[in-house]
Amino acid sequence: MIAMIKPDTDPAQLHSLTGWLQNLGLKTYLTQEAGHTILGIVGNTDAVDMTMLTGLSMVESVRRVSEPFKLCSRGFQPADTAISVGDGEVKVGGGHFCLIAGPCSVETHEQIIAVAKAVKSAGAQILRGGAFKPRTSPYEFQGLGALGIEMLLEAKRETGLPIITEAMNPAQLPLFEQVDMIQIGARNMQNYDLLKEVGRLKKPILLKRGLCATMKEWLMSAEYIMSGGNEAVILCERGIRTYETYTRNTLDLSAVPMLKQLSHLPIVVDPSHATGQSHLVGPMALAATACGADGLMIEVHNDPPHALCDGAQSLTPEEFYHVAEKIRQVRAVVTMNSAVTK
Repeated sequence: MIAMIKPDTDPAQLHSLTGWLQNLGLKTYLTQEAGHTILGIVGNTDAVDMTMLTGLSMVESVRRVSEPFKLCSRGFQPADTAISVGDGEVKVGGGHFCLIAGPCSVETHEQIIAVAKAVKSAGAQILRGGAFKPRTSPYEFQGLGALGIEMLLEAKRETGLPIITEAMNPAQLPLFEQVDMIQIGARNMQNYDLLKEVGRLKKPILLKRGLCATMKEWLMSAEYIMSGGNEAVILCERGIRTYETYTRNTLDLSAVPMLKQLSHLPIVVDPSHATGQSHLVGPMALAATACGADGLMIEVHNDPPHALCDGAQSLTPEEFYHVAEKIRQVRAVVTMNSAVTK
C-alpha cells in the first residue's frame, strides 16, 4: 500500500501515523518524489482501513500495490535507486553506469593483482573474482575459499578498487565482512535462507537471475533481501536456459527495459556467463549498454587458455581495454539521447 503525504504535513503527525502503522505489525518506508512524501506500507495491509487512512488531512491519496513484490516495485518508489559501493565514490543506478571486471575465479596472488591493475587502467570501477565457486561437476576447481578473499582484499589495497565476490551459504558470510559487495549467484537466487541472511546486512548485494527464473521470481528474490532491511540490491541479468545450444545461455536483454518499468532497482548485465564465448562478449556488452543497463560485469583473465574456470568466456586485458572503449562510446550516445528525450 502506498500513501501520498501532502507537502505541508507536520513531521510530528507523520511520525504518529507511521508509529500507529508499525503497531499494527506493518513496516513503513518513507521516500521523497517531486515534492511529495511517499509512505510505503508493507505487510498484511488488510488490517488498514483505506477509507480511514484516506480521510486523514495529511493524506492526499492511497492505493494498493498490485504486484506481489512491493519494496522493489516502481510503484513503491518512482525514482531510480542509486547504490553506493565501497567508500561511496562508486555508484550503480540512478544515472550512474558501472563497469565490473575481473577473473571468474581467483587463482594466484600474481594473477589477481595483474588483472586488477589491468581492468582499472581500462576503466573498471569494481573488481570481481570468485573465491567460492559453485561448479556443475564436483571434480572441477571449487575456488580458494577464504584465501581467495584475502587475495581480493590485497588487490583492493593495491588498486583501490572495491571488490565483489560470491557467497554460497550463510555460514560463509563472516568471511565477507571487508568485501564491498556480495554476489548471490544464479544457482542461489532462490536460496531463501541465504537471501534472508544477506537481507540483514548493510552491504550491497548483486542478485543474479536464476537459470530458469522468470522476472517475477527474480524480483521476488530481491524482495526477500529488501524485506530483511537491506535495500541495496542490484539485479544482474546473466542469461537464461533455453533450447539454444550454440551459446552457453540465452541473454535476455528485454529484461533490462522491462525491469526498468517494473522496478526502481539498478540492473547490470553479465555477457560473459550469458554467452560462454569470448568473441560474443563485446557485441552483447554493447547491446546491453545501448538498451539502458546500469552497468556490465565482464570476465577478464590474463591467460584465458589456462584459466582454472571459464577461460572460454574470458577476455584478455587487451581485449577488455578495446571493449571498454567501445562501451564508453555507446554510453555517451545513450546518455545524450536520454537528455534529449527528457
